[in-house]
Amino acid sequence: MGSRFESKVVLITGATSGIGAAVARRVAAEGAAVVLGARGKDAGDRVAEEIRAGGGRALFVPADVTVEADVARLTEAAMSEFGRLDGAFNNAGAVNAFGPVQDIGEEGWRADIELNLTAVFYGLRHQVPALIASGGGAILNNASNLGVVGMGSVAPYVAAKHGVVGLTRAVALENAELPIRVNALVSGAVDTPAFRASMGATPEGEAAIAALHPMGRISRPEEIAAFAAYLLSDEASFITGAALAVDGGFTAR
Repeated sequence: MGSRFESKVVLITGATSGIGAAVARRVAAEGAAVVLGARGKDAGDRVAEEIRAGGGRALFVPADVTVEADVARLTEAAMSEFGRLDGAFNNAGAVNAFGPVQDIGEEGWRADIELNLTAVFYGLRHQVPALIASGGGAILNNASNLGVVGMGSVAPYVAAKHGVVGLTRAVALENAELPIRVNALVSGAVDTPAFRASMGATPEGEAAIAALHPMGRISRPEEIAAFAAYLLSDEASFITGAALAVDGGFTAR
């Protein structure tokens, strides 16, 4: 594989499995030093060790992205360990509240907003200054397909992810001349442990979700990682403020 990220440092949240781990492996294989942040220390250490065993550079920092001090510490670790920051993938997220809006309490609302939107705000607050100090770079925020379309029974998550798209566009405009690029990833369902857990590991549930995608299947984490790596690389140098889909046609309906 090429070296698009040689001498670059990329920070990735939600990096213990699924999309985050796949992106970490991909950019590390292309030369990046990766700084991984997540709550699961054992899983995070395993991903970092796997990358190092393959000849890459990786540092795992335990972090809860809903706590701004943790987000600040994660960014500071990248700067102190590797001396710079060139890219960030704000990927941590999950659905916490299910059901019709009238049945969702304040706790469920706040949990979805804090993890899926406020955490991205914290990331941007600390990543943008680090990228400025490093001469520019790229940030990618995972907005999911529900950042651009609606779906019932997960209203707080949909609201948060739509907020991610708006936040992405605003920060992209603020930093377009620096140059710092900021984009949103619009991903469909992905075959990850979290997805399988949410489906109850039933073939019927997985088939129902796959049927929502015109291509008739869900994606592999590596397919998302390939696109994410492109958007984080200098090859995407004229793309900013965009919400870009890799979703098997989900949002084209």
